[in-house]
Amino acid sequence: MDLSLVWATIILFGIMMYIIMDGFDLGIGILYPFFKDKDDRDLMMNTVAPVWDGNETWLVLGGAGLLAAFPLAYSVILSALSLPLLFMLMALIFRGVAFEFRFKAHDAERHFWDKAFLCGSISATFFQGMTLGAYLQGIHVVNQAYAGGPLDWISPFSIFTGLGLLVTYALLGSTWLIFKTTGELQAVCMRLSQRISVALLLIIAVISLWTPWMDSRIAERWFTMPNLLWLSPVPLLVIVCFYNLQRALKNKAETSPFLYTLGLVLLGYAGLGISIWPNIIPPQMSIYAAAAPPQSQQFALIGAVIIIPIILAYTAWGYYVFRGKVHKGEAYH
Repeated sequence: MDLSLVWATIILFGIMMYIIMDGFDLGIGILYPFFKDKDDRDLMMNTVAPVWDGNETWLVLGGAGLLAAFPLAYSVILSALSLPLLFMLMALIFRGVAFEFRFKAHDAERHFWDKAFLCGSISATFFQGMTLGAYLQGIHVVNQAYAGGPLDWISPFSIFTGLGLLVTYALLGSTWLIFKTTGELQAVCMRLSQRISVALLLIIAVISLWTPWMDSRIAERWFTMPNLLWLSPVPLLVIVCFYNLQRALKNKAETSPFLYTLGLVLLGYAGLGISIWPNIIPPQMSIYAAAAPPQSQQFALIGAVIIIPIILAYTAWGYYVFRGKVHKGEAYH
C-alpha cells in the first residue's frame, strides 16, 4: 500500500469537505451587506445554525493529518504561512462568538454583533484565500526548512486569490440560501447568484492563466501534448457547470444551483491539485520527500479509518435531521 498516497488523499478530502461545508457558512456572512432587515438576517443564520460549528472539524482533520503523515510539510507550511493562518483562526473565533452572541443581544446591541459576524466572515475567507495563493506560488525551502521572509505570503497573486475566495464563498452562500429559503429573500439570492457566478467564472479563468505563467512546470503540465487532451475535460466541465447554473437560476430552480456551484468549486479544486501534484510543498517537494516513516503513517491511519466514517455519519445525520426549508420565525436556541 502506498501510504503517502493514501494520506495525501485523506488530507485533500478533508480540506475539500471544509471548503464545501464551511464555504456556504462563511458565504452567508459575506452576503450580510445585501440584507439589512433583521428578520432576513435571522433567517439566513438559522439556515446554518444547527450545523455550522461542526464544519471546522474537517479543517482540524486536514491539519492533524498533515502533522501525522507529512511532518516536514507541516513544519515548513506553518513556518511560511503562520501569519495568515493565525489571522484566519482569529477571525473564525471572532465570528463564532458573534454568531452566538447575536441571538442573545438586545436590539440596540445587535448591530455590533452583525458587524462582527460580517467582518469575521470576510477576514477568515480572505486570509484563507491568501494562504492558498501563497502556497500555490511556491515556498522557498533550504535544507528542509523554510528560508523565506515573514511577509513572503503577501503578493499580487495571493491578494487576488483572497478576493477570489470571497466571491466563491459568496456564491456558495447565495445558492445555499436559494436551497433553504423561500419568498423575497430567495428571489434576491437568485439575482445575486447570477452576477456572482459571472465574477467567479472570470476569476477561475484568470487563475487558470496566472498559475502556469508563474511556473513553467505547471504550463508544461497543462499545455503540452498529450496532457492537453487528457486534462481538457476540466475546463470544459467548468463551462458546462456555469451554463447549467445560469439556466437553473433563470428557471427559478431551488436545488440545482447549489449543486452546480459545488461542481464549479470541486473542478477548481481539482484543477489546482492537478497543477502541483505530486508536490506537497510547491514547487518541488513531493509527498514522498515530506512523508513520515511508514510505521508512523500506518499507526495514524488506524485512527483515521475509525474516525472519518464517524465524522461522515454524524455530519450526514445532522444535515438529514435539519433538512428542508427554513422559514421566518423559526428560532435558534
